[in-house]
Amino acid sequence: MRLVAAMLAAALALSACVSSEQLEPGKKPADAAAINVQLAIAYMRLDKLSIARKFIERALRQDADDASVQETAGIVYERIGDTEKARHAYSEAARIGKDDPDILNTYAGYLCRTHRAAEGEKLFERVIRSPLYQTPEVAMVNAGVCLEGSGDYIGADRYFNRALAQHPNMPQALLESGALALERKDPQQAADTVRRYLAVNPPSAEIFWLGLRAERALGNENEAAAYGQRLQKDFPASNEARTMRAGISR
Repeated sequence: MRLVAAMLAAALALSACVSSEQLEPGKKPADAAAINVQLAIAYMRLDKLSIARKFIERALRQDADDASVQETAGIVYERIGDTEKARHAYSEAARIGKDDPDILNTYAGYLCRTHRAAEGEKLFERVIRSPLYQTPEVAMVNAGVCLEGSGDYIGADRYFNRALAQHPNMPQALLESGALALERKDPQQAADTVRRYLAVNPPSAEIFWLGLRAERALGNENEAAAYGQRLQKDFPASNEARTMRAGISR
């Protein structure tokens, strides 16, 4: 929250120098649009979505041909539930930034969230193969999550394994692989993946929660309780700890 506040303060200072509607002499519309994008992101992170919308729409008026402006507009519109405008903004971002793997990665995620998994997977593959994308294992995990959401567990597992082949200790790939194993009714594999994760990565609320559920499914109540104690001790404010305290198993 302090970081967001600092970003907001910096963006507000910049916006005082460049009016969002009337530019100072010598200022370019793209400069003002970039500032308004920063403001939109800062307010969105503060969950002030109506203000975020105001700033991103100013940015769109100033530089609608910028892929990052359109991408941010898509994120804002999706957050506020304006489906049509989100779809248009994301597709425009992908059209303008067709050679930018980060833009395509964002659009692929949107396609998956809107039940277009086949299109999303195809786009993730473009990102994975792009020589400009420095972390293809991230796109692999994203593709796996996409396919898992569509019910294609075999395809999802293939992507998680590809990510782990490239980056064996990748926390998100291990977490997603373990969660998928539990979903596929293989708690032993899930429990083994949790132990592998904790041997090479710092703990997280998500991995303790997965370990608790895996050990409980195996009937190992002592091990499950140990994960629960660590979850409560180290991450008491997490959603997982609150779910555990409420007695909910998911």
